[in-house]
Amino acid sequence: MVRKAFKMKIYEGQAAEYEKRHNELWPEMAEMIHEHGGSNYSIFLDKDTNILYGYIELEDEEKWAKSADTAINRKWWDFMANIMETNPDNSPVAIDLQPVFHLD
Repeated sequence: MVRKAFKMKIYEGQAAEYEKRHNELWPEMAEMIHEHGGSNYSIFLDKDTNILYGYIELEDEEKWAKSADTAINRKWWDFMANIMETNPDNSPVAIDLQPVFHLD
């Protein structure tokens, strides 16, 4: 199991919309995450900076990387692009965070 953390950024005034969209996560998106080995997925918001902090546990990073090329993932990126910082392909600008401590 691989623990992965990353940060992203939403646009000013979009916190409620971001949360709403994730509370209504499409079932096929949740299925894709699980099918590609993702579990225990959480996203946290720092309201002062509009920075999102994500955490996910992965079976395998190579398997997870393939999720980016699924049709449902591309559709989700397009759906979210108007409320957060994205790359030219509408993928979120995501910066991996370096692990420095873990306690079970």
